[in-house]
Amino acid sequence: MNFKDLLPIYQEQSPRSYEYRFTVFTPVFNCENTIEKVHESLLNQTFKDFEWLVINDASTDKSHDVITKIIETSPLNIHYVNNKENKHKMSCFIQSIEMAQGEFLLTFDGDDECYPIALETFNNEYEEIPNELKAKVAAVTALCIDQHGNRVGNLFPVDPFYCNTFEAEMTKQITGEKWGFTKTDVLKNIKVNPDMYDFGYVPESIIWNTVARNGFLTKCVNKTLRIYHIDVAGSISSSPMTSRTAFGMVLNGIARHNWFLKEYFIKSPMYFLKTLYVSLRSSKYLDYPLKVYLRSFDSYAVKTMVFVLWPFRKLMK
Repeated sequence: MNFKDLLPIYQEQSPRSYEYRFTVFTPVFNCENTIEKVHESLLNQTFKDFEWLVINDASTDKSHDVITKIIETSPLNIHYVNNKENKHKMSCFIQSIEMAQGEFLLTFDGDDECYPIALETFNNEYEEIPNELKAKVAAVTALCIDQHGNRVGNLFPVDPFYCNTFEAEMTKQITGEKWGFTKTDVLKNIKVNPDMYDFGYVPESIIWNTVARNGFLTKCVNKTLRIYHIDVAGSISSSPMTSRTAFGMVLNGIARHNWFLKEYFIKSPMYFLKTLYVSLRSSKYLDYPLKVYLRSFDSYAVKTMVFVLWPFRKLMK
């Protein structure tokens, strides 16, 4: 076992042609009471050049029946997949990348809402990117509010804010939930080892960090476009810190250290120390021996810290 073998890699390929401007992807798990609001948000969009890709991740409620009923009468271009086995959100996300027929891929959860101008705003913000930057910009991201009207996370330091999202998160220029699209071509160039899905939840940030690692920028704008429903029971993205999430947290920590430590440690040593702490704390839920972790980290300094701290990891909370 080597965690490094499961990390995504980026392999650039020729540009593809697409049928729509956007693919709006909705992962569904037990959203029978909320999916109609998602549909209503998309019906109300002022920008109509999109498909709605819905992947039902083996819901145990009546989500399938509700979605089927929506499809019967909806004027939208809907592509529906009903997974018979639960694959977790990351697997559904990769599935959506493979299936997307839109130039831009926008994830829109099955329990959220957005403003009617959301897609129009995203399209306009992309068109306003200077021509000399467009090839480098892989995504456009905006703000969210919760269902109570409170902004989720911080404002961007300037508007527009062009950034490497890893660096911006590390330096706390980006905090809290945000919402945006990514170029589908860029996402299709990311190759994921399917064995990664066998270990449970893996955070999507490992994909966004793959994008950032390969030199792409994100355009961030201080415009609120999404209503992000917090504390919703049954959300596909809710993943409490348990043994179910441990593998993904370890894998994500190894990726951050192996990909970014050399360039960014001096800028934010505490970020990497905290990331290592989370990885070690999560490792106590897994059955892998110390040697697996020692060969998975690239840095000899990190290997040394793992070796020294290994006996104390079960005390970490």
